[in-house]
Amino acid sequence: MEVCYQLPVLPLDRPVPKHVLSRRGAISFSSSSSLFGAPDPRQLSQRRGAISYDSSDQTALYIRMLGTCVVFKQLFARDVRVRSQVGFEPERRSSHPYLCIDFRTLHTRLGCSSTSASYDPERRVHRLLSFQRYLHSSRLLRGVPQQIPLHILDEDYTGQARCMLEKVGNWNFDIFLFDRLTNGNSLITLTFHLLNQYGLVELFQLDMVKLWRFLVMVQEDYHSDNPYHNAVHAADVTQAMYCYLREPMLAKSLTSKDILLGLLAAATHDLDHPGVNQPFLIKTDHYLATLYRNTSVLENHHWKSAVGLLRETGLFSHLPAEDRLNMERDLGSLILATDISRQNDYLSRFRLHLDQENLCMSTASHRHFVLQMALKCADICNPCRPWELSKQWSEKVTEEFFQQGDIEKKHKLEVSPLCDREMNTVGNIQIGFMTYVAEPLFAEWARFCDTRLSQTMLGHMGLNKASWGGLQQEPAPVSEEAEPSTACADTGDAATAPSDGSTATTAGGTSSKEIPQGSRES
Repeated sequence: MEVCYQLPVLPLDRPVPKHVLSRRGAISFSSSSSLFGAPDPRQLSQRRGAISYDSSDQTALYIRMLGTCVVFKQLFARDVRVRSQVGFEPERRSSHPYLCIDFRTLHTRLGCSSTSASYDPERRVHRLLSFQRYLHSSRLLRGVPQQIPLHILDEDYTGQARCMLEKVGNWNFDIFLFDRLTNGNSLITLTFHLLNQYGLVELFQLDMVKLWRFLVMVQEDYHSDNPYHNAVHAADVTQAMYCYLREPMLAKSLTSKDILLGLLAAATHDLDHPGVNQPFLIKTDHYLATLYRNTSVLENHHWKSAVGLLRETGLFSHLPAEDRLNMERDLGSLILATDISRQNDYLSRFRLHLDQENLCMSTASHRHFVLQMALKCADICNPCRPWELSKQWSEKVTEEFFQQGDIEKKHKLEVSPLCDREMNTVGNIQIGFMTYVAEPLFAEWARFCDTRLSQTMLGHMGLNKASWGGLQQEPAPVSEEAEPSTACADTGDAATAPSDGSTATTAGGTSSKEIPQGSRES
């Protein structure tokens, strides 16, 4: 049984009653509660869109926001996913992979049974919105003047962040500093700037408000509590992708559509990453592993999550249906290429093209393949960054993998390779990853783009690898009993390899000034 309530427009200036807020920011209601205003964003649930009804029968209710109407729906125990009209199944956001989690989604049928056949089919692709997002979107629907200025580039950037954007094509670009200057909004700010710089907003007639809302939702759907796979990593990959798009071999051949897809794929390639790898999802019987049949589980989830946001915001709604579908499929093809388990397949194909010298950049399929290779390089480019940046990524990715190992130990599961903080050291992980994964890939990329940037990346990686080898031989300043934990604290990001292709490396104290810093120059 489901009940529909038509609520009046909610005022925005009235405080939220204290009883509306519950544990961990989730919103719950007693039978006598009512809605008066927007909740504090700091107290919103991380399970976005979920509103629990506090009653003795433990019946969970969800709110689906449609304009000014709030529809209350009973939550069933079985999994029901929001299905689109053309075959895709956009994923629900913020699913958590850890054990003992009830992964349930709402029923998709809108309205009461008497009116179920009359609603707009396009609404079926909309997913749950949080109460905060509902209030914001309802203002847009009611035509209230926007708080987001159209001249974002003039009003939204601080002076220092804008100064950094002038050098966004520099391989030394410090994404950590940029994230601080933008108050944690590096992915939104950087991606918007690059899309605007290429003229893609005007060329594809993208609605400014829809684009901004899409980027905000993309950044929100990266888990900020992940040490490595978070929005800053996505921004770093996007900046690296921009550097590759400026390489002469690509810049003179890629179309505007190729560039748009490349930037969007980089920004969303790890969307809603749970902070654990595919083997963890499989051995814990996570519903995503079942859904995607244990094949490219994370990459498929990133792709479908991105498609869900594109449709929820209607960013491409003005394009013909066939063009939208092609854009979504091409976006998925790029994101799926980041699966590290398929590294050898892509690398062998790339090497064969280079050996036969038959890559034709005037062919759409060849351009798309080069974009796939560029995104793969951007995703694991951290070993090629200067030491100051690479070291930070190493520490972050190592902590993320060690956290997974701690969870596996807690639940009596077999600890995944490279995830045991008592058995691994940063040097061994880094050297192994660079030797077997990063070096072969970037060597072939340098054959394809023999430019200053490609040589700079190889130079950094060589110095980083040598430095890690040197650190391995240095005596530890602490006792042998404390040595494993000390080494693990500094362990690098090559552990990303078994996860989904994102890695980072560091150099053991080598100064980045020893290598010329390339950008796009050949």
